Amino acid sequence: MISAQDVNKLRTMTGAGMMDCKKALTEAEGDFEKAIEILRKKGQKVSASRSDRDAKEGSVFVKSSDDKKEAVLIALNCETDFVGKNEEFQNLGKLIAETAFTNKPATKEDLLTQAAGGGLTINDKIIELVGKIGEKIEISEYVRMTGEAVVPYIHMGSKLGVLVSLKGVNGKDVTEAGKDVGMQIAAMNPVAVDETQVDKSLIEKELEIAKAQILAEGKPENMVEKIAAGKLNKFFKDSTLLPQTFVKDSSKTVAQYLDSVTKGLTVVEFKRVMIG
Repeated sequence: MISAQDVNKLRTMTGAGMMDCKKALTEAEGDFEKAIEILRKKGQKVSASRSDRDAKEGSVFVKSSDDKKEAVLIALNCETDFVGKNEEFQNLGKLIAETAFTNKPATKEDLLTQAAGGGLTINDKIIELVGKIGEKIEISEYVRMTGEAVVPYIHMGSKLGVLVSLKGVNGKDVTEAGKDVGMQIAAMNPVAVDETQVDKSLIEKELEIAKAQILAEGKPENMVEKIAAGKLNKFFKDSTLLPQTFVKDSSKTVAQYLDSVTKGLTVVEFKRVMIG
């Protein structure tokens, strides 16, 4: 006979519902370890049965080194904003970010296999929480960045995160400048740092669109290449980070703003991660 005290004890240990705990203990004939395994298996079933559901809510989580030269950015997704704000979900996100920062896994898939305490992996922890709340939960993004200075920026109630890697720091604390640039990236969503980092296929696509527009406007064919080149330059100015007009001071580009903070300061790379 399974006592109410035992059911409550398992509920306290796992956070699962009373009826789920009672069923698991009954099936496990009172063995708590087996009952926990049964609950975890239930979590796996829930996870599988919800694999086709959209997980477009959640939060981004950041962990940075004390010397500000390394950081990780994690996007943990769920189905509802209610769960995204849940304390257990938030704690799981922080645990994943801490684990990623400490163990430095190469990929998102490697991150899922990392030990997370109590003999469980990160993937086990996710499955465990899925079993408790009944929603799909997944890591949609994992980014690790190193550099002379790596600055995180979190926006929109932790729905959007940016990592910015800067060089030319010259011994200065460039945290505020990094956050300013992070805000720029969050707001303007540039495609690359500058034109040298734009994917060739995107350049070809922009040129193709520009030429089609020019011909549709009835411009002479011998002018198409020259006008298209001008349109491409405008695309680089509007859509890449460094030549963009700085959102906090329209008299400067982002490149000019960084140079005014300390001569030669610039962005090496960035990553923008958004929930939903």
